[in-house]
Amino acid sequence: MRIFLLIFLLIFSISYSQEKDGKVFNLMGTYAIIDLPDDEKVYKVYRYLKEIESKLSDYIEDSEVSQINKFAGIKPIKVSPITFEVIKKSLEICKMTNGAFDITVGAITINYKRKGLISLEKAKKLVNCKDVVLDEKNQTVFLKKRFMAIDLGGIGKGFAVQKAYEEINVDKGFIAIAGDMKVWGHSREVAIYNPLNKSILMSAKNKKDLCLSTSGNYFRKHIIGKDTDLLQVSVVYKDCTFTDAIATGIFAMSKKEREEFLKNADFGYILLYNDGRVEFNKIVFEYLDEVQFYPF
Repeated sequence: MRIFLLIFLLIFSISYSQEKDGKVFNLMGTYAIIDLPDDEKVYKVYRYLKEIESKLSDYIEDSEVSQINKFAGIKPIKVSPITFEVIKKSLEICKMTNGAFDITVGAITINYKRKGLISLEKAKKLVNCKDVVLDEKNQTVFLKKRFMAIDLGGIGKGFAVQKAYEEINVDKGFIAIAGDMKVWGHSREVAIYNPLNKSILMSAKNKKDLCLSTSGNYFRKHIIGKDTDLLQVSVVYKDCTFTDAIATGIFAMSKKEREEFLKNADFGYILLYNDGRVEFNKIVFEYLDEVQFYPF
């Protein structure tokens, strides 16, 4: 069911394009669509995304992130510019969200939940983005404490989409990995999933180039945060690294933290609550036109 829903959402997003020839790939543990002017560029982007995955995935034993985690508390690990960049941006967003978005949550999601190496109590004490040491000159990453771990699941897909867009340098296109998508150079209809009725919450057409990221805990229970009545967060902005991480961070916040954080938001957001309420700000309409919410 999960795979069907992801495919459905991606196909819905692409089915309104004029070309209707985007290709679906298995990528980063989910499904991706790449819709570009010609097949050569499509497969170039796919190979580039696979290269990013090989560096950032904590499921790949010899990835750079896995090596950082393996040698936590022991020694710094030299990494590629791509890995250094995403970790640096992650730490910036950790600071921006007052720790709501924190890639060192890997102590819980990887070393406690998946591998069973440490207790939950110990894992929680290891979550602190301030204990990640970056050496810009030597391009190294060091986790200060043993059993700390980096999990890029809340930023990696958006980051990969953004980097692919920058790498391919074409006038128009569409790239999506699960809940993170980039549309540029043309207008198309995009949609946001409604987990309450397993259908569409909202559809719209983009007014300008945009990134749209949606985060929720209804599939994998992978976002560690405060218990609230929030079910799903969608963020729209010009940069996909930002939208992915901010959507994750907002979801992890308490109600009070979220309200304070969103007071002066310079990005669009759409919040779906457990009781079906939908909340959004006016910036959404700077990016989206012909917005339609579907009753349920």
